[in-house]
Amino acid sequence: MIYVKKDNRGRVWYKVGLHIHTTISDGNLSPKDVAGRYKDAGFDAIAITDHWIYHKEDEIEGLKIISGCEYNLGAHDTIDGVMHILGIGMESDPGILRGATRQEVIDRINLKGGLGILAHPAWSLNSCDDVTSLSGLFGIEVYNTVSNAHMSTRPYSGYIIDILANKGVIYPLIATDDAHYYDGCDDTVSYIMVKSESDSQKDILKAIRNGDYYSTQGPEIWVEREGDNVVVETTECSLISFCTNSSWESDRTKRGEKLTGAIYRLKPYDKWVRIEVMDKSGRYAWSNIIRV
Repeated sequence: MIYVKKDNRGRVWYKVGLHIHTTISDGNLSPKDVAGRYKDAGFDAIAITDHWIYHKEDEIEGLKIISGCEYNLGAHDTIDGVMHILGIGMESDPGILRGATRQEVIDRINLKGGLGILAHPAWSLNSCDDVTSLSGLFGIEVYNTVSNAHMSTRPYSGYIIDILANKGVIYPLIATDDAHYYDGCDDTVSYIMVKSESDSQKDILKAIRNGDYYSTQGPEIWVEREGDNVVVETTECSLISFCTNSSWESDRTKRGEKLTGAIYRLKPYDKWVRIEVMDKSGRYAWSNIIRV
């Protein structure tokens, strides 16, 4: 199955997974089997991000592989400090060794032309101070599938993302699987749809840097700001939420059957807004944050 498609305005989108483990580190499937599974699920590209082991740009089983690695800092006790940082799109191995600091990890990723993404901050119980102490971080995972599998229960990081936005700290948002088990609970679930010129690593990274993507588990979402209105178009869904810095507004949420869009009029005190959509199956899509 090929997922690449044109939307109703003729734009081409690619289905991309950015946080995936294999038997090279602690995943349960080989890179070949992982690539086959994601290709069968309609993905156009994935990043293999095994722990501390750089995987170069590649093609496996006909699926484009974006270079990547995950650097897990800290052990099991979040009180002592746990932070996992993804590096994707590096031109070569950044040569990061265990014992590196958080900042050193991000600096080395950036030095090699990659993107540093904070993985599952809710799962790691990262604080706003943890995040704002970092320089050069590109993005944050808004949802991490494996963090709701087996022993885990903190997949959604919207709370810390919104607190940071209230402080004026806004990052691009990324939904990922962080697949390890491949037992039906953590793979081919959460991903980004990228409006790119091709499925090459260069073009996909360029589009991500430009914010030409959204995060999803299935629903399609298109967002535009038209003056004081934020306009959302979606595939059929049952919930459209406009998350902002306001504590309560009657027009921030729309519920119903077979919704395909909504409009939110910005309030004089709105500083930022992002959109979440849920379909009747409970699958979500997330926009990036619009700074007002």
